[in-house]
Amino acid sequence: MATVITMPRLSDTMTEGTVANWLKKVGDTIKEGDILAEIETDKATMEFESFNSGVLLHIGIEAGNSAPIDSLLAIIGKEGEDISGLLSGAAQAAAAQATPVAEAPAATEAAVAIPAGVKVITMPRLSDTMTTGTVATWLKKVGDTVNEGDILAEIETDKATMEFESFNAGTLLFIGIQEGESAPVDSVLAIIGPAGTDITGVAENFGKVEAQVAQSAEPVQAPVTATSNVSTTPSNDRIFASPLAKQIAKDKGINLSQINGTGENGRITKSDVENHNASAPAVASPAVSHSEQTVAAAKPFVPAGEVVTEKINNSQMRKIIAKRLAESLFTAPHYNLTIEVSMDEAMKSRAMINAVPDTKVSFNDMVIKACAMALKKHPKINSQWNEEAITINHHVNIGVAVAVEDGLVVPVLRFTDAMSLSQIGAGVRDLAGRAKTKKLLPNEMEGSTFTVSNLGMFGIVEFNSIINQPNSAILSVGAIIEKPVVKNGQIVVGNTMMLSLACDHRTIDGATGAQFLQTLKLFIENPVTMLA
Repeated sequence: MATVITMPRLSDTMTEGTVANWLKKVGDTIKEGDILAEIETDKATMEFESFNSGVLLHIGIEAGNSAPIDSLLAIIGKEGEDISGLLSGAAQAAAAQATPVAEAPAATEAAVAIPAGVKVITMPRLSDTMTTGTVATWLKKVGDTVNEGDILAEIETDKATMEFESFNAGTLLFIGIQEGESAPVDSVLAIIGPAGTDITGVAENFGKVEAQVAQSAEPVQAPVTATSNVSTTPSNDRIFASPLAKQIAKDKGINLSQINGTGENGRITKSDVENHNASAPAVASPAVSHSEQTVAAAKPFVPAGEVVTEKINNSQMRKIIAKRLAESLFTAPHYNLTIEVSMDEAMKSRAMINAVPDTKVSFNDMVIKACAMALKKHPKINSQWNEEAITINHHVNIGVAVAVEDGLVVPVLRFTDAMSLSQIGAGVRDLAGRAKTKKLLPNEMEGSTFTVSNLGMFGIVEFNSIINQPNSAILSVGAIIEKPVVKNGQIVVGNTMMLSLACDHRTIDGATGAQFLQTLKLFIENPVTMLA
């Protein structure tokens, strides 16, 4: 019987996905574990592997098109199988899906017959927002002895790849999710128990618990997006590698084209990258003549007076950024306060601090430290709004806006007020570095009470930011500018920096915001006060 494959939820914030590229076309034979397509989420472009075997009978979303999660992505079945019923009934199914159904009685794990000593391990929830996980690598195979604390597998969430340890000892009797496959939280990941134990039907029955609930709720087929069956075939120079292998290669600066994959169909795995000998001869690239290089580098000729446009489809990250910032701007009444700060003393202090061996502090670190101290003196700035009450946070967790390739992330320095300047500097460098390689843990981007955004390194003198809700304020930090200033009635050369505070007027009145900026200015202009 044909299987309907729907657009997967590959991140906790994903509401729709974009098919970046189809690696299979209608009529191709599909094996379990084959890569069907590359799907772009709001966080990354990820390979989507098939959980089923058969023939690709239908493609529901063309390459380059977007669709909500659970939309029909593809249908896999037997060659020549009639799928007209699945396609024609999709509209009726979509309507039925919107109809409320009676809540089904919950099934319990107790109904599953599990032999003594056998433990069913399910896909763990590695963050409070995780709904789906992908097994990047299995470090054990069926038949291996597993000790408590052994690493079973590396599991990818939408934000990080994490090692998953076993809390049980025994023999690995069953693997339910193969490498590269994704599955919802609580899906059967593995079974551990005494060697030789008969576990026939355990995984199947365990899986039927949720299926029984779903069946009693009268599930319907996912809606079909009416699109053509035409798909984009992969280019001949495509490199097949697991997501983890790609990340490790990127971190180590290794060219994947130099590695021979040992995985299925020549796929490059984590171990292939780790065992790669950098001195080995590289795979020869196709020869390109000088004239060809010149032509490739040249910009397309645009006749004078001709209107030329280019359409770039929005990535999922850009869509999420647009949605959240629009919600913030249109729900929170923003206003901005700006103050000019002398940086002469800060520059002298930073030079002295950085003269200490193994110490590196940036001006941004000094601003963050000053913010943390000022927030303790003005806790109303460190607040958040809801309809029932204003919550004042007496702990200080500062989010630091970091630009990444596809957008913006905000890792969080927890209890910033208790950190020294050098600790803040080390913490920011660590978080920013891992943010750019997508190695941040989910909880490292949660819980901020105030945000700092710095565009000074790009030469931006002054700007206003949109509040990172549920925070009530965000500080925009500009560049340090050398210019004439008046000191003691004399015009001298000085160094100044503009700071702009965007506030939510529901929680912060103008005078409160102004007092915070005055305190912040005092700390920055007198760095010795931050060492007390």
